[in-house]
Formats: sequence, C-alpha cells, structure tokens
Amino acid sequence: MTGSIVLINLIAAIALLLWATRMVRTGVERAYLDPLQRVVQRSQNNRLIAAGTGMIVAVSLQSSTAVALIVSGFAASGLLSTPVGLAVMLGADLGSALVVQVLSLNLSQLVPICLIIGAGAFLNGRSRAVRQFGRIVMGIGLLLISLGMISSATGPLRESELLPVIIQYLSSDMVTAFLVAAIFTWLAHSSVASVLLIMAFASQGILPVPLALVLVLGANSGSGIIAIVLTRKLSAAARAIPMGNAFLRTTVSVALVLAISLIEVLPVDLLGETASRQIVNFHVAFNLLLLIAGLPFAGIVGKVLMSHLNAGEGWQDTEGTELKEVSALDPEILDTPRLALAAATRELMKMSRTVETMLNGVIELFVSADKETIQALSDMDDLVDDYHSEIKHYLAELSRMELSPSEAQRCQELTTACIKLEHVGDVIVRNLLKHVEKKKDRGLEFSSDGWDEISELHGQVVANAQLALNTLISGDLDTARQLVQEKDRLRALEAKSYESHLERLSSGNIKSVESSEIHLDTIRDLKQINSALASLAYPALEHANELRKTRLKRDAARRRTGN
Repeated sequence: MTGSIVLINLIAAIALLLWATRMVRTGVERAYLDPLQRVVQRSQNNRLIAAGTGMIVAVSLQSSTAVALIVSGFAASGLLSTPVGLAVMLGADLGSALVVQVLSLNLSQLVPICLIIGAGAFLNGRSRAVRQFGRIVMGIGLLLISLGMISSATGPLRESELLPVIIQYLSSDMVTAFLVAAIFTWLAHSSVASVLLIMAFASQGILPVPLALVLVLGANSGSGIIAIVLTRKLSAAARAIPMGNAFLRTTVSVALVLAISLIEVLPVDLLGETASRQIVNFHVAFNLLLLIAGLPFAGIVGKVLMSHLNAGEGWQDTEGTELKEVSALDPEILDTPRLALAAATRELMKMSRTVETMLNGVIELFVSADKETIQALSDMDDLVDDYHSEIKHYLAELSRMELSPSEAQRCQELTTACIKLEHVGDVIVRNLLKHVEKKKDRGLEFSSDGWDEISELHGQVVANAQLALNTLISGDLDTARQLVQEKDRLRALEAKSYESHLERLSSGNIKSVESSEIHLDTIRDLKQINSALASLAYPALEHANELRKTRLKRDAARRRTGN
C-alpha cells in the first residue's frame, strides 16, 4: 500500500471520527437539551453538586465544549455565577474523559446492533425524540467504526521511514508536541476525538507512551481554547467561565509537561497494562486531579477574571467620553442557537435599561423641564428604535436556523419582548413627553393629591419594570405571578385615582380642573406601559398552564352557576 493511500485512509478515518462525535452530540442536543439545561441551572447553590452536574451533562453530550456553551449562555443571561460555572466546567472535563474511557473499550461487536437500531429509529420514528435517539445510536456505531478504521490505517505507518524521524523530534521537544496537540484539538473542536486518535496511534506502537501523555495534555489544553473562541463576543460573565477553565487546564498541563520532561523513567505501568489503557487512564486521572485541585480556587479565579474583563469593557476615549458599546448580536454564532439566544437576551437587557432610564427620567420632567432635557430623553427613543430593529432582524435570521422547540419558543418570546419594550418607549415619548410639554407651555400645576397619585402609580410601574426584566431573563414562575398580581394592584390604584380626581373636580379644586386632561391622560398612559410590561410574564405562566385564554370563559361559567 502506497503512502498516499495510507494517508487518505487515515484522513478518512479521522473525518468519520469527527463526524460521528458531532452526530452523537447533535442528537443529544436536539432531543434532551432542555432537561440538561434545567439540571445545570438548578445546580447553582453548591459547587460540588455543580461539578457532578457538569460531569453528567458532558457524558450525555459527549463534549465539555457543549457544556461550556450552555453554561456561558446562562452566565450571559445572569442566571449562573462565574464560580459555579467554573465548577460545572471542571466536572464536564471529567465527564468528557469518562466518555473516552468507555469508547476506548473493545465494543466492535456492538457496531451492527447500533447501525440497525439507529437507522430503524431515525428513518421510521414518528416523534422527534425517537428520531434523535436513532441519530445518537447511529453516531455511536459510526464512531466505533472510525476507531477500527484508524487502527487499520495506522498499521502500515510503523514501516514508514519518515515517521520515526518526526516522532523522535517531538519526543525531544515536548513543547512543540504539546502545541501540535493543542492546535489539532482546537481545529477538530473535539478533545474526545483527539485523545481517541492519540490512543489509537499509541496502541499501534507508533507513539511512545511518554510522548503520547504530552500530546494528551496538549489536547486537554487545546479543548479549553475552543470555548474561548466560540464565546469571544459575549459578555464578560459569559467569557470568564471558559477563560477560567482554560487557565486552570493549561496551568496544570504545563506543570505536568515540565514534570514529564524532567523524569527520566516514568512509572507508566501504574496506569495500566497496555499503551491504550495507560493513555486513557492518564487522561481521566488528569481531569480528576484538575477537578480536585481547581474546585477550591474557582471563586478566586472567577473573581480575578471578572475584575479584569469588566475593567477591559470600560475603555474611554481621550476626552473621557465612554466609547459606544459593541453589539452582542454576533452573526457568526447564529448557527449555535444557545449562544445566539444568549446574545439576543444580552442586547435586550441593554434595550430594557434604556427604556427604564426613560421611564425614570420622564417623571422628573413633570416637575422641572427645559427643551434640552426633553430633547435628550426624546433622543433615547431613537436608540430604543435601533435596538428594536437590530434585535428583531437578528432573531428573524435565527428563526430560519434549525431550532429545537424550546429554542424556537425562546426566540418568539424575545421577539415579543422586544416589540413590547419598543412600544413602551413610544408611549413615553409620544404621549408622556407631550403631556410634559403641554403642562410646561400652559404653566399648569397638579394638585398636591393629584401629583401624589401620579408619583405612586409611576413608582409602581418602575418596580414592575424590574419584575418584568427578571421574569424575561429567568422565566421564574413566582416572579411572573407577582408581576400579574401587581398589574391588578395598579388597576385598582388607577381606579382609585380616577375617583379621587373626579371628587376634586366636583369640589372645584382649580389646579385639578386646569390639569384634568393631562392628569387623566398620564394615568392612562402609565397603565398602558404597565400592561405592556406585565405581558412579559405570560410565557412563563402559559408554560406552567396557569394562564387563562380569556376572562370571558370564567365569566360565562359564573353566570351559568349563578355565582
């Protein structure tokens, strides 16, 4: 067999290995990502539990990088702290190593069973879950086939004259060997595939075990870089987790490479009887060591990284004016829905903060206003409109991708929230600001009681805006219930204010008479804003089946029963 044929067979085997690994991960993501995400989100109260959760999810997804993307998405939305996220990642690294441990066993007899079951389920399954289960089983079968192909393709390489020269050079230069493995893992986007490939070469006697161990360390370091690249345009909280994980992995890896280079005779027999067992057991032992050593320092590493990243986001120009904030809507991550949804959520948070600033500012203008301050607040609506346009366009692009049901639902929720926030901005500028200008131009004043009522209503709306934002980010059911309850409370305040205003008109209160139109319109607009904000709670309530389709159904039932 010529060298070119051997090389083609080897490349084909590696390509199948990478494809099969991705196929299994994609099947798990599409069928079981929602429960896995919920498991991760619920593990944030204990780092040890978080690490165990990360391990379980990584075993399910066969990828610690996939776990990194899930965790980064939660962190970007403010649902997971950096230390807990790091704990999840350390557990995920060990889980990914355990996947390699299982796949390294002789499972060739399972190949026909996996292919038959996988093809049957994928082609004949009626539900999404069954089809994705078929994809997973088929992927495992193809993965096992690829390992056999790699063993067959690497056999003739032992007779190569060039290969021993390359191996000898790498054995004498551990740094280069480490970097080669790290770069290959980054390009392959899979530490599982890289370590399995190194194991296959070592089992054929092509790689000496000490060199293979260094390559495994390089693969572990390179796998940490993958998540850094994929999350490079997310918020500081999202980037801190993969950066912290990569820092810990690289630090321990480099220390072990240094130790291996200094020890003349490595006690590799302690790791197993065969070269393949030694490689895989070392991989698992390294990640177990990383978990034990890194877990106590997760808080310190997270704090230092967050401090550094937050400082980096606060750059100012030479005149001290803060530079324009970079949009989180990265088109390059649209093919990774979890990251794209996290980016859209982050941008929506910026939009909501702008709307909240407008809402807080408009009440002050009723007391004291000039053309400059009125124009400044009006200009903020242009910024809200820009956010609205960019976020809607981004989510429209995302909706064209292949999304899971939960991802499609989240995409719709964010789009609706974007529209509602833009509507709130319009009400503030087109209605409330007009009332401010009319009050200023006519030299009117609210009565003392009337102003107290408006202030109370406005304060309630501002508080509800915070609840709405929390509900949008977390989907917390209790917060959603509270927001709807506050909507009812505000409706009662509006009715009370209306009645009080009519009483003041009847008593001939001059200020109330003169400002009556502005007073009533302002109350109405604040209620309209609150209704738009309260609607952000509906998706969480609907998901829990706690939202009535219409009040008419309840009212009709009452009439039938005479209650």
